[in-house]
Amino acid sequence: MDLRGQRVVVIGGTSGIGLAVAEGAAREGAEVVVASRRQESVDTALKRLPGSAEGHVLDATDEAAVRGFFEGIGGFDHLVYTAGESLLLESLAEASLVRARRFLDTRLWGAYTAVKYGAGSIREGGSVVLTTGTAGRRPMPGTTAAAALCGAMESLTRALALELAPVRVNAVSPGVVRTELWRELPEAGREGLFRSSAESLPVGRIGEPADVAEAYLYLMRGGYSTGSVVVVDGGGVLV
Repeated sequence: MDLRGQRVVVIGGTSGIGLAVAEGAAREGAEVVVASRRQESVDTALKRLPGSAEGHVLDATDEAAVRGFFEGIGGFDHLVYTAGESLLLESLAEASLVRARRFLDTRLWGAYTAVKYGAGSIREGGSVVLTTGTAGRRPMPGTTAAAALCGAMESLTRALALELAPVRVNAVSPGVVRTELWRELPEAGREGLFRSSAESLPVGRIGEPADVAEAYLYLMRGGYSTGSVVVVDGGGVLV
């Protein structure tokens, strides 16, 4: 099975995992629509995608904008949500509540809003694929906001799978992946984290966006999966 002739909407689809999902879906023959907050990111992504791809500027935290976006694009088969702020790694004592709320606004409430206004346009046999992370299953010091988000996303996925049935709703839970979401860490610290993570993982390396994109593609194709969370972490939850 592939995605030939289907229409895939990826919010957060202009970089990292989201762009890898869009590229993978396009390779399988899907018509791809990507959206993100910055015009520059949209323009860059469209240069990498087929000429049939659409790109839109969208602030996922703006309810009116999200509603208008889905009213404007018409029907589609799959909704993928990968949008998110940079990863928030702060101790509880030093945490900024403003940053923590913004982190949850984009990743949790943005996803919630996208599904609320997009679900009605999903065609028969279609699906939603959300994004969580392994911090909910294996938190570390400094990941309180991320762990809270991941627990909420997994619960939201299961609830939506029941409420939106027969539309399928699943989520992907990546481990450490080399994406722009780590950009706020100093380069030396970032590379040190990648190196130590790779040494600890059973697969001996950290993930790349294309590794994780395969899980999203599977969940779009897999007509018998719903309410599932697929972990793609190189064995990180085991060690």
